[in-house]
Amino acid sequence: MSSPEHIPEIAIIGAGPVGLFAAYACGLLGYRSYIFDLQSELGGQCVLYWDKPIYDIPGFPTITARNLVDNLKQQHAPFRPEYRLEEQVLDITKTDTGFTLITSKDNVQVKAIIIASGIGAFGPRKPPLINIHEFENQSVFYSVNNKELFRNKNLVIAGGGDSAVDWAIELSSIAQSIHLVHRRSKFRCHTSSENTLNELIKNGKIILEAPYQVTELHGENGQLSEITLENINDQTAKNIVCDFFLPFFGLSADLGPILKWDLSIKKEMIPVDMSTMATSRDGIYAIGDIADYINKKKLIMIGFTEAMIAAYAIRQYLNPNQVFHFEYSTTQGIKAL
Repeated sequence: MSSPEHIPEIAIIGAGPVGLFAAYACGLLGYRSYIFDLQSELGGQCVLYWDKPIYDIPGFPTITARNLVDNLKQQHAPFRPEYRLEEQVLDITKTDTGFTLITSKDNVQVKAIIIASGIGAFGPRKPPLINIHEFENQSVFYSVNNKELFRNKNLVIAGGGDSAVDWAIELSSIAQSIHLVHRRSKFRCHTSSENTLNELIKNGKIILEAPYQVTELHGENGQLSEITLENINDQTAKNIVCDFFLPFFGLSADLGPILKWDLSIKKEMIPVDMSTMATSRDGIYAIGDIADYINKKKLIMIGFTEAMIAAYAIRQYLNPNQVFHFEYSTTQGIKAL
């Protein structure tokens, strides 16, 4: 719990990369933070692709989602944010000194709030297969946390976006076989990824099943043995050997209690003043994928910038009559809290 001499003053709602960096940004200006998240671990959407490489983080030609989250934790460690995992912020009420957060476990007092909840509470979109729950977390997975689990195994990957294509490419070097199932032969992914995919298909490393969809799962005691595919055009069916099924159909998101916080919301995003990241309620800021403004780009690196902008805006909000002189981190250093 918090030490009495320096109780957290900022609530950060969302423990994805942008929320984790916000704890650093606030700490750099002298504020401790609470970090709330409904999940049981830090990382936000990154937990769905721990071992997937990310290529657009400045200073890192490539870094896995897992290593990025670990680095962010190390970076904000001197500022001792208090993690409040598996805890949902249900409501927010204004007080004379800031806000009361009513959570699923407690009531918490803070002076300002940063919403970094991404697309909200999320989960995978699951294919409508009657018995899929019998195999989940045993031989059906909606994310990849340990690539070695699939070494020398027969995989079926379903989906037409970046996740399906990227993991088919990534796992093709270790799997016994990969069948990539999609309703059409054209994929919604980066051109370079599709070019790599087509080369692997040409060389027999990946077997493209299009236009097909998965209709039945076969196995026992949680372990798959075969999967039935049906042709979209003529409804002919075929069975293929399968040890693991990886359906990647995107995420289903829900803003949940955020909709009740008297914030201006447009198309499930929160409009902000991009110069401060302020929302329609004084003292509440939004950053990352949930924040919206003209020409918004949903990139982690842009979310990092938004986090720093919000931190500086909060300092001015809490000290409206004080004049602050900007200092580079190389000048001011890191003052642990």
